Amino acid sequence: MAFAHMMIRKVMLAAVCGIVALAVSPSQAQQATEIHLNYSKGQFQPTEVRAPADKPVTFRIKNLDGKAMEFESKSLRVEKVVAANSEGIVNVRALKPGRYEFYDDFNEKARGALTVQ
Repeated sequence: MAFAHMMIRKVMLAAVCGIVALAVSPSQAQQATEIHLNYSKGQFQPTEVRAPADKPVTFRIKNLDGKAMEFESKSLRVEKVVAANSEGIVNVRALKPGRYEFYDDFNEKARGALTVQ
């Protein structure tokens, strides 16, 4: 009987902890800054974008060209192939102030930069 009572208490405690975690998480989660980039005729548009410091960033890359491109950045530590005539999403951690360059790995002449302030 004591074992059953202890198990019920543990289950109830776990349920309360789960409810508290769900209630706290959304309010503390940082909403990402969304940046829209188009890739057309082998170039990013715009080539210069900005975001606030210490906040996650989401890149929405629309590839308008007829061939795939690869959004890559060593400083952002990301790479993502975006198929022809489609859209790709790249999520980036919260960043410190600075300049972060990106390019198309399939066409290194296509370059851009994110300035974080």
